[in-house]
Amino acid sequence: MLSSDGGMTRHMISREVLELREETRHVRPKVVACIPAYNEERSIAKVILLAKKYADEIIVCDDGSTDMTSEIARALGAIVIKHPRNMGYGAALISLFRKALELKADVIITLDADGQHNPEEIPRLIQPILKGEADIVVGSRFIKECSNRIPFYRRLGIKLITRISNSSMKFNITDSQSGYRAYSIKALKLIAPYLTEYGMGISLEVLELANSAKLRVVEVPVEITYDVEKPSKKNPIAHGIELIMSLVKLISLERPITCLGLPSLAFIAIGMSLVAYLILLFNATRYFSVPLAIIALGAVLVGMILAMSSLTFYALSTIIKKIDRRQS
Repeated sequence: MLSSDGGMTRHMISREVLELREETRHVRPKVVACIPAYNEERSIAKVILLAKKYADEIIVCDDGSTDMTSEIARALGAIVIKHPRNMGYGAALISLFRKALELKADVIITLDADGQHNPEEIPRLIQPILKGEADIVVGSRFIKECSNRIPFYRRLGIKLITRISNSSMKFNITDSQSGYRAYSIKALKLIAPYLTEYGMGISLEVLELANSAKLRVVEVPVEITYDVEKPSKKNPIAHGIELIMSLVKLISLERPITCLGLPSLAFIAIGMSLVAYLILLFNATRYFSVPLAIIALGAVLVGMILAMSSLTFYALSTIIKKIDRRQS
């Protein structure tokens, strides 16, 4: 027969166990908002305050600002990473991802500091991850029209880059350049160590790495506000060239034979055709065309360089894939 003290003790222990189980069942995933910023003292405060409603931690990477961006962010309770100089959007994201991993985040949100991204839409972005339906969620400007329409030149450029990037990936998205994204901790651990792009091309690099890692990428509609002060810090032409160069580099590493091998064959074929024509012309007229010979020689040389490059990239990609398989 149990004493009253023993029964009471057992009852208290049982109640504590039930409470602990209940608390564990309702533990909320740790959401961390990552904000790259460069001279955003006029808008950073509003973005942080709104993001705080949905994120447990705010990390701001001040990418070499010369204004009060860092001081304002720190005063509002954000964790601030300060770059000594402006290193680029990609460099800021890499620093933010590393810090988010240190903080043991469960879900990571990236959004701009200039106010283009509405922090009130954070719940929509993280929902597919919380439900276990996605590893990366991209906030797309093209699933539904934004309240402020995207400038024509920007829309055209984004759609062109997206279409090209989709050709090398197993999933199709509508907005490869959106910086408003959510990541699961699984996705971040698989992607962050391999990021190398310091510029705007990191948005494409993330998707290429996600494709290689067979991560689930989905899109949700978001609204982007363009009536903010200086919505883009970079000349659109320079921005477009940077993205194209990044895309060429990524595709060259992923599919070197397609990207470089086929053009090399085309250049060699053109060069050899010109050589044949040059020989026929000389036999018929005894005239040797120096300009034509230079063009033919140049085409053959370019073709050979591309062929050697494609073989080199193919060998490198094969080695990298073997290393990845062994690590996994």
